[in-house]
Amino acid sequence: MKRFETINIFAGLFGLFSFFSCNYLDKEPDTELNMNMVYENKTKVEDVLAYVYAGLPNPSKAWLNDIGWEIYGDDVTPSKRWQQWDWGNIPKIFGEWTPNTGWSGNFWADYPKRIRESYLFRKNVHALPDSDLPQAEVDRMKAECRFLAAYYWWGLTETYGPIPFKPDYIAPSDFKLSDLLVGRTPFDDIVNYLDKEMLDASKELPATYENVEKYGRITSIMCLTVRAKMLLFAASPLVNGNDWYKNYTNKDGTPLFNSTYDPNKWVKAAEACKLLLDEAEKAGHKLYTVYNADGTVDPFMSTEYMFFTKYQEGNKEILFPYTRTSDANANYKFYTLKAVTPEFGGGGMGVYQGLVDAFFTDNGLPIKDPNSGYSEAGFSSEKEVRNTIWTEGTGKKGEVTDVGTYNMYCHREPRFYTTVSYNGSWYALAGRKYDFLKNHKDNGFTHDASQNGYLVRKKIYPTDNPKTNSWKTSRPLWLYRLGGAYLDYAEAENEAYDNGTARAEALKYLNMIRVRAGVRQYTTSAVAVNDPNYIHVDDTQDAVRKIVRMERRVELCCEGTRWEDIRRWRIIEEIPEMTGDNYGMNFAGSNAGEFYQRVVFQTRVWKKAYYWFPIYVDEVEKNPNLVQSPFWN
Repeated sequence: MKRFETINIFAGLFGLFSFFSCNYLDKEPDTELNMNMVYENKTKVEDVLAYVYAGLPNPSKAWLNDIGWEIYGDDVTPSKRWQQWDWGNIPKIFGEWTPNTGWSGNFWADYPKRIRESYLFRKNVHALPDSDLPQAEVDRMKAECRFLAAYYWWGLTETYGPIPFKPDYIAPSDFKLSDLLVGRTPFDDIVNYLDKEMLDASKELPATYENVEKYGRITSIMCLTVRAKMLLFAASPLVNGNDWYKNYTNKDGTPLFNSTYDPNKWVKAAEACKLLLDEAEKAGHKLYTVYNADGTVDPFMSTEYMFFTKYQEGNKEILFPYTRTSDANANYKFYTLKAVTPEFGGGGMGVYQGLVDAFFTDNGLPIKDPNSGYSEAGFSSEKEVRNTIWTEGTGKKGEVTDVGTYNMYCHREPRFYTTVSYNGSWYALAGRKYDFLKNHKDNGFTHDASQNGYLVRKKIYPTDNPKTNSWKTSRPLWLYRLGGAYLDYAEAENEAYDNGTARAEALKYLNMIRVRAGVRQYTTSAVAVNDPNYIHVDDTQDAVRKIVRMERRVELCCEGTRWEDIRRWRIIEEIPEMTGDNYGMNFAGSNAGEFYQRVVFQTRVWKKAYYWFPIYVDEVEKNPNLVQSPFWN
């Protein structure tokens, strides 16, 4: 697989260009000769393919500096004062975002390069029998490129909305600039084309590779996963019947969004999700689950060690692996862990109080439910012990919370404890409890401390040490996993068919996630309030929609999906932490009485334009047919 970890050194032969600008390949005879030489050499062919692959987004960079967009949502919150070290995404959440604002992720400039390279590859690659590159392998490579081009087109569309779209286009030697300066293509037209491309590519690729060196190469499952995610987005309220955009058109008057609701989009999404699940099951994919000695699920070990267990070690939940290495994974640990010596820095990547509140109690109910048993008054008088071999509650097996734990954090579901580090939670690296009170061990009252009383714990191996660079655990990375696909299907099925059969099917897959998480399952049947196994939910589409969204909130948090969800659901205006004051524990509290109270630690700014990224102003000025993203003018 090493060949696919090297960026193509021949990329310059094929022209690095801005999106539909005029810097295309100059088709001189010597350039053609070089291209022919490339495709006569197996190593160079593999390097070109590696360049196409290199555009896949690194999931460990979803939160980082100025690259990803994890912090645009309401899961992860970095220290605001990190902005002084060029954290370019931080100002955006406070309203400092214009079409002149840069973004290092820069899909607009980068993805067209990968797309065009994939087209050139498919056009020019051929078998090299004498170099161990048979036709069957070439056909697979071409199918991989077909999918990757569609993937990048969708990445652009999901980010910017309707885009200038010229699929399968390679500029001829006598091209005219006017051929490239086109307007945006309607959103649904793009999705319909990419739907077919991804489905067709899936039929040309294997579901898995027996050769371990090919792990990370595109499979049919990866194609079907992205297709299902795309159709789910396309069916969602942001782009399905949204009258916000009824007057958003190209300069020639062409409507770019269909403002009429189409229920069939949910049917297509549900069918795509079910096809993915069926094919994934045939290929051996399943939820990663750890069991106790008595045969019961250990939800603590399951939900934590899913992120540290490789596919080859039995983690068949991974649907779309990311295999390129990156220091960003180590950086994530640095920013989310507090080093044993506070002066070393780091430890300012927290979570919102809203996420803390979103986790269920240990009986599976939301904290606002009067039967949940939740309390924010006082502290625990005894240890809480559960059936698990997990040791990261107090340092001892089975102990989840210690005596003296703030009651807000007691009797919560297992995913809470494997996701959030709170004051008094166990700090395995230091062999003690976290102490976030002002000027105590883990709060020097600087930018490198928990700004609202929390740090991210999810995806952090408990004893990895950023100070000594002893990264003991090489965490497997992925773009999509089966747990997310279960929740995608549950959502799409419920929205597509407003009947009891569909809701039962949705609950079936939702409950698979709940069982692994160690909380009670949902049922539309009548059950007692204190039933140990089930929680009643009304047999209505609205009721199931609500619990599906609640489950996505906690199951997929801090994995880069929340920003996508709250956009496509068009609910950001309804989320207080996205549109105003952000609360947390009192960073300035030097004793328990001061610390354990909800105070505002920052105030965010939200504008309707932020649902789509703006096109950088220079690109709009370059192309007279290009209109800016909605509400950015």
